[in-house]
Amino acid sequence: MNRATGSQDERELFRAAMQDVRPLPPNDRAEQKTVPPAALPRQRMLDESKVIADSLSDPVHWDDGQETGEELVFLRPGLQRDTLRKLRRGAWVLQAELDLHGLTSVEARQAVAQFLAMCRQQDRRCVRIIHGKGLGSRNRQGVLRNKIGHWLAQRDEVLAYCQARPCDGGSGAVVVLLKSGKAP
Repeated sequence: MNRATGSQDERELFRAAMQDVRPLPPNDRAEQKTVPPAALPRQRMLDESKVIADSLSDPVHWDDGQETGEELVFLRPGLQRDTLRKLRRGAWVLQAELDLHGLTSVEARQAVAQFLAMCRQQDRRCVRIIHGKGLGSRNRQGVLRNKIGHWLAQRDEVLAYCQARPCDGGSGAVVVLLKSGKAP
């Protein structure tokens, strides 16, 4: 059997089998493409709502939560102590980090100001600033450690800060809680 006649025979058999078949009537339905919903940053929204709720409480003096004389700690007046406790325990997700190792005081201050401005612009709420422990300094005393506390306390966007947990840098870093960068 030749290929051309074989395919001709197959076509005729197919037409004979399909002679009673009729097309389905139109269904008059529009096909809709499903668009997946936008991703929601749930943890971030929970964090922000908690900060707002915490900020509407009784005023607390900034050093009320200080456990030792060595620990860096700050709480903006008007915020609950619970905010500082949660910050210490790592309740908020760290969204950005700045490492000041090797910078002079002047360079570090400029870097902190630029970093905080960038975080505010990108609406980053919880950040870590690594200032180091000062083990490479002359007297093995951290130069930036004490200065960073003063710099941060002067910034309006800083709600609170505390020494980082041991797994996040301990006494060589500070975790900072910032105001929302969104315009009211």
